[in-house]
Amino acid sequence: MTSSLGRGSGNGVRGGARRGRGGRIGRTLLAALVAAAVVVPVSAAASPRVPAPAPAVLAASASPQEHYAANLANLAAAARMAEEAGRGGRAAKLREMAAAGAEGARFLDFDGRGRGRAVEVFGDLGTADRIAVLVPGSDTTLDTYRRFRDGALSLQRRLAREHPRSAVVAWLGYDTPGTVSTTVLTADRADRAAAELGPFLSRLRGLAAAGARVSLLCHSYGSVVCARTATGSDVADMALFGSPGTGASSAAELPTRARVWAGRGSGDWIGDVPHVRLGGIGFGTDPVDPAFGARIFAAGTAGHSDYLKPGTASLDALARIVLGSEAPRA
Repeated sequence: MTSSLGRGSGNGVRGGARRGRGGRIGRTLLAALVAAAVVVPVSAAASPRVPAPAPAVLAASASPQEHYAANLANLAAAARMAEEAGRGGRAAKLREMAAAGAEGARFLDFDGRGRGRAVEVFGDLGTADRIAVLVPGSDTTLDTYRRFRDGALSLQRRLAREHPRSAVVAWLGYDTPGTVSTTVLTADRADRAAAELGPFLSRLRGLAAAGARVSLLCHSYGSVVCARTATGSDVADMALFGSPGTGASSAAELPTRARVWAGRGSGDWIGDVPHVRLGGIGFGTDPVDPAFGARIFAAGTAGHSDYLKPGTASLDALARIVLGSEAPRA
């Protein structure tokens, strides 16, 4: 889902009302389908047949700089292959990705095949002692990557104003579900993504500065991914925003030692979708419901896609979580 968690307890969470509606199975399924239908599709084509080279393979001991160089070369080759295959739109987007930044973009991973995957770094991993890993929701592909990157850049700029030794990692490391699809209503994609995200977080420890504090920021369907990821001691804080639920009934059930946060802006429509679970459909308890047990942060008036926009209360709260401060409570 491209949706967000919505209102915190101080912003009108209607937990009791939603729990009452949760028993109405037909209405739940209808609401989920309507929610998917009314979201403006931002993904364009899924581009399943876009040709590209296989991802670069580097030694486990490779430095971040070696990863950046190899993946930029791979990205350039993918752009050429897309152009030759008549996929000019994809080629243009790949060139835009490669050109970002005075010294070129910094990708720890890149795969231009199909919908694509990319893991991009903003800031210096070698010196950062505060690192945020962003996990996106549905309809995030190489064709829609710019909106994901914009959010990561916004967060990095906000962090750097207060703490220069910070970095943001935009982790598009899984095949996100389509907003208008049945896959967005189940955890199948999330389970596969969690099997990729967990090892990545361990690997990140080896690439980052010693003792760096890592936070996991999870938007919409990305919160389902994070909730299934075993983080061990690799993550200090996990923030769920724009969440349709996690599949767990409480924060204590999540496979993490991190502090778990949740927030919802008053403009986020996902708060009106019943948070129930029927078999393998739906994700259950709303993370901003006090019964879930997360720390509720103030997200202001954020709409579903607004949490990382400059100047917002939600961006400030998420930045404080990453920095290890106490975020404003809802």
